[in-house]
Amino acid sequence: MDGLFNPLLRALRELGGSASVAEQENAVARILKLTPEEEAEIHRGNRTKLSYRLAWARNYLKRFGLLENSTRGVWALTPKGSGIDTVDPVEVNRVVKAQDVAQLAAMPNEDTALDDESESNWEDEALETIKGMSAVHSRHFASDCFASLASSK
Repeated sequence: MDGLFNPLLRALRELGGSASVAEQENAVARILKLTPEEEAEIHRGNRTKLSYRLAWARNYLKRFGLLENSTRGVWALTPKGSGIDTVDPVEVNRVVKAQDVAQLAAMPNEDTALDDESESNWEDEALETIKGMSAVHSRHFASDCFASLASSK
């Protein structure tokens, strides 16, 4: 996904600063010189890998302040996005992950003191927190958990 940040920004600039999802996909495929087979490679169901990865790239760039979803299916560069040529993917990821952590930390916690009852119900509280996340945040959370598990082995 982060390999698509800069091609997506370039595509939007080339398309006049605003474009539909389909226009973005076509422009990014052209910029990356993807073969028809690469463009058509399926991620899941009937959604292509390119479409899936671009959706994540748009989400991250929006949260980084470079894109806005002006109308359904149409994305545009923000003034900040119009003013830069490229981004550091590591920095984008760092900022977005920090936003996720801050959002989780800001979730209301009615009882911060640890007592026997709160210690025994931590699983329920964790589950409720996860259930309260948006779909995007819960997917990122799950991905981060799996990555942590994989790296701890």
